[in-house]
Amino acid sequence: MSYMPNIIQFQPRIAEAGLRRPRILIRAAREGQSRWRRERDLPRLLRSDRCPQPGACLKRLRAEEDMLNAARLERRADYDMNRHVLLMIAILAEMRAAVAAPVTGVERLRQGAQNAALRASGAIALGTASPEHP
Repeated sequence: MSYMPNIIQFQPRIAEAGLRRPRILIRAAREGQSRWRRERDLPRLLRSDRCPQPGACLKRLRAEEDMLNAARLERRADYDMNRHVLLMIAILAEMRAAVAAPVTGVERLRQGAQNAALRASGAIALGTASPEHP
């Protein structure tokens, strides 16, 4: 009989609510995935010099997309449909990149420290699902 540990390393899930957007917007974002080049398009979209780690800019992208969605719903004149589609493409691509990125030793230690702090505060109990792994 061989020893097989029952520990499986999972990628963290995004704790935010899912996107509920018009079907045509999601369809356009899915179609745009084929031409998306992270190293080329993400710094331009974020207006920065470099490309961040996979998943690191999701909160920023989601916040800007939420503002654009609010402008769309209010039918404001400053709504930019092209930028909204680009943001949706980036969000979908970043979510995919965050799941595909390997967990490094430093990241694993950081996640362990976060879980230990949550356990100490009583936010989660031993043996239950952590915020990263519901």
